[in-house]
Amino acid sequence: MAEPVSHASERQPVLLAIVGGAHGIRGECRVKSFTEEPEAFGQYGPLFDAKGNRYTVKSARPQKNMLLVRFAEIADRNAAERLNGTELFVDRSCLPEPEDDDEFYLDDLVGLDARSLEGEVLGRIVATHNFGAGDILELAQAKGSTVMIPFSEAAVPDIDLDEGTIVVDPVAAGLAPGPEDEDEDVGLGEAGEAAAGKTAAGQRRKEEE
Repeated sequence: MAEPVSHASERQPVLLAIVGGAHGIRGECRVKSFTEEPEAFGQYGPLFDAKGNRYTVKSARPQKNMLLVRFAEIADRNAAERLNGTELFVDRSCLPEPEDDDEFYLDDLVGLDARSLEGEVLGRIVATHNFGAGDILELAQAKGSTVMIPFSEAAVPDIDLDEGTIVVDPVAAGLAPGPEDEDEDVGLGEAGEAAAGKTAAGQRRKEEE
């Protein structure tokens, strides 16, 4: 059974991996690692989950786009199966600092103010996610609810960690309709008017007959 860790190590959790299920009967787990070198995710000390349980990596070997990992705290397949979908974190202080000025950890974006291309305040980044299809930023909008936006160059063209801001393109991020969407709406409106006109004309002909 996984052991709880102290609250001191949970001050700045950084998501390193997600457990995808059990492998075999000896407690190995299929793990998706988000580190640049997948096998390196176990080099930063014990990991912990959202409940504070600790997981120590004993071994990790690649298998296609996943890792087969043996945790010291997981003894059998039943325990491994219970970890399916579990996110594994490490404290930010355990990670090495980026070597270049333009490099950063995705979780460094949490807390940044989001602004549009015109400088309008859109809200604040409150979390980061990865559900398997790419990195996603959770944006708490200044006017509205929390939404998910893709972390791509098109949706997020600029980041300034020193200023504490991130620039978001509302159209590319899916927060606002683009020109093509507006054209489609206009086209549908025109098509609807034309169809209504034909229907009315047909009705008049029937009445005249």
